[in-house]
Amino acid sequence: MNTMKYASPFILTTFAIIVIAGSSAFAQKAPEFSNDLMMDDKTYGYLIAEKLEYRSVSGANPLMWEVQGYVGKDLNKFWFKSHGEALAAESEAEMEFQGLYSRGITPYFDIQGGIRYDLAYEGSGNQSRGFAVVGVQGMAPYFFHVDGGMFVSEDGDLSASLEAEYDLLFTQRLIGQPIFETSIAVQDVPEWGVGSGINNIGLGFRLRYEFAREFAPYIGVNWERKLGKTADMARTGGHVSTLSMLGGVRMWF
Repeated sequence: MNTMKYASPFILTTFAIIVIAGSSAFAQKAPEFSNDLMMDDKTYGYLIAEKLEYRSVSGANPLMWEVQGYVGKDLNKFWFKSHGEALAAESEAEMEFQGLYSRGITPYFDIQGGIRYDLAYEGSGNQSRGFAVVGVQGMAPYFFHVDGGMFVSEDGDLSASLEAEYDLLFTQRLIGQPIFETSIAVQDVPEWGVGSGINNIGLGFRLRYEFAREFAPYIGVNWERKLGKTADMARTGGHVSTLSMLGGVRMWF
């Protein structure tokens, strides 16, 4: 099957859903904090380590992180994002950094644009690449947090990613968080193990206990499967599907 045939419609459909969600969110009653933020002209700062975790998998166990934050006023902010994984025992790591200008378009959604930089190293070798970024981030209807982006690399390769998560309050301190992730590429980029078409899907669940709102250790499970040409590339040197148990901490300042 020609996965290229489905790549562009998938990207367009994904972002149509996000835009519609943003429009629907605007029609909802905003929570108290969002009204204050949209009307105030103070400068705010925020930094959160959404994931700082250790995963137990077959083979080497990776350390994972996902950190983001912003500084700015109610409508205009500078966002910083980073995520990646490291195998300290094998001197391997893959990491991503983004610097984004963010503009509030509703009390629930921001549109973002900027740059992204990827770095991967194994032993003494490394490779890197840069991207231009356009994306959206915010709260969709029913309080799903959505973060989606489209990327154009320095070589003209087009890709997109989408992450959605939701907080389930069992008590005021015990919170479950299901997570869905996926990504897609229009071109093959074999040096990065990326094939055209839908690259992967990921499902996870984390259960955290907030000793304070700013500090919450958690445990969980994560499943990821590579698809299509990306899976074909992975079979030659790795796993196509991974199930891991995990533990970590969530912190914000």
